[in-house]
Amino acid sequence: MPNVFMISDHHFGHRNIIDFESRPFADTEEMNERMIECWNESVGPEDRVYHLGDFSFLNKEKTRAILDRLNGYKILIMGNHDRGRSRRWWLEAGFDEVSEHPIVYGGFFFLSHEPMYMNKHMPYVNIHGHIHGQKYEGLQYVNVSVEQWNYRPVSYEEIRAMVVPSEEQ
Repeated sequence: MPNVFMISDHHFGHRNIIDFESRPFADTEEMNERMIECWNESVGPEDRVYHLGDFSFLNKEKTRAILDRLNGYKILIMGNHDRGRSRRWWLEAGFDEVSEHPIVYGGFFFLSHEPMYMNKHMPYVNIHGHIHGQKYEGLQYVNVSVEQWNYRPVSYEEIRAMVVPSEEQ
C-alpha cells in the first residue's frame, strides 16, 4: 500500500526565499538539488504526495524538469504564489492532480495552503503551509512548510500520530 506524504513551500528557483527564511543554501541550484534529494529519500515511486502550495517560481519547462525527477503521484493544492498560473499550467508542468481550493482528507483533515480559521471546539485539524518558519499553537494546526521538516515531505501517519490520541487510532 502506498504511503501518503504532505509538504509545502518549496519555492523552487526563488532566490530571495533563501534570505527571507534563512535557508541553509548558498544559491537556488544548491537549494533545488537538496530539496529534490530530500523528497526522493522519503517518497517512493508508488507513494502519494500532497503539495500544499508555492511549489516553483521557475518557467514551465524547468518546473516540469523538477517534477519529472520527484518520486510519487503528486497532487498540488495551489498556494498564493501558484495562483498566478492556471490549474491547466500546473497539470501541463507535471502535477497529476491540481486543486484551486482546500480539500478534506480522511474526513478529519483540511489540507490548505494558508492556515484556516479553526476554533478550539472544531473537531478538525488543518494541515497547511504558507507561514514557513512560524507555527500556530495547538494540535489543530500542522505546518508542513519545508522549513518545519528539514526540507522533507512528512508522512500522513506521522502527522496523524501527532494530533489523534493513540486510543482513537
